[in-house]
Amino acid sequence: MSVALLPRRRFVRRTGALLAAACTMPQLLHAATASSPSPWPNRPVRLIVVYPPGGVSDGMARVLADPLSQALGVPVLIENRAGAGGSIGMDALSRATPDGCTLAFSAISPLTLHPLIARVPYDPLRAFAPVASVMRTPVLVVGTPAFTGHGFADLIALARSQPGAVRWATSGVATIGHLVLAQVRMQSRTDITHIPYAGGGPQLNDALSGQFEVLSTNVAAQQLQYIEGGRFQALAVGAPARIEALPAVPTLAELGYERANRDSLFGIFAPARTPAAVVQRLNAEINRVLRSDTVRARLRGAYNLPAGGSIEDFAHEIAVDRRRNRALVAGDRSQFD
Repeated sequence: MSVALLPRRRFVRRTGALLAAACTMPQLLHAATASSPSPWPNRPVRLIVVYPPGGVSDGMARVLADPLSQALGVPVLIENRAGAGGSIGMDALSRATPDGCTLAFSAISPLTLHPLIARVPYDPLRAFAPVASVMRTPVLVVGTPAFTGHGFADLIALARSQPGAVRWATSGVATIGHLVLAQVRMQSRTDITHIPYAGGGPQLNDALSGQFEVLSTNVAAQQLQYIEGGRFQALAVGAPARIEALPAVPTLAELGYERANRDSLFGIFAPARTPAAVVQRLNAEINRVLRSDTVRARLRGAYNLPAGGSIEDFAHEIAVDRRRNRALVAGDRSQFD
């Protein structure tokens, strides 16, 4: 009898073990699924534009948002966080969760210039992950209706004859326009009054009404229309060569101001500690968008030069610009007060 019962007991034990495993399997599968990371992106991506609505950078960020949204499969939502030369928006990015769902579109100056002349609430060396460069924008120096001279030489002559009387507006402290002004003041040894604004858009109305004599701003179609209409006088451009839209206007280098001959480099940034795979995917998608004929035409139509390239290339350009600006500020810190 005991010989007959032994196989049955083994059968019962084995059957019970199999039933227990079958009951446990769904729980194990659920636990494994819960512990696995969600695919990225699994919600809308917020793109902080660190300048006000209506400016060149805001417009180009919106040009990028739609094709990037299609590439990522989620909405890309623009949020303008302007002020302090872009530092307010970059501070917001530095505090965001590093999950790839919050990015910023900015010139590199909040990392390479502003921290050298003012206190910022973020660490420019460690708070951000460069993702991809997007565009280079020439700088345009114009005379407003308040400027009665003709050409850049007249501007410098006026500044020398009436110290402090020439008012030069930029889109903010520690922006590329401010850097151009600082270099011109240093080299010409003139006293020119700096009028900083919160961004590129708000200063145009004041420029048109002659609230100051000179404006340095990124080249854009609207400013070119005012030049063609005679409301602004183009004095110089900051660019590697004369721009096609203004072939008669010299570069600052041609005028003898080589160090002031700067343009703006804009790009996309993520918070530090964003997963490397996410940053690499973003870089690849942004470069793909920048190769689109439609996007390139929009960039060039707004007088911007498409950039792009690897993460390492972008990080290198930021480091080079920081070193160059550090030498500039060390040379004469008073020009940025």
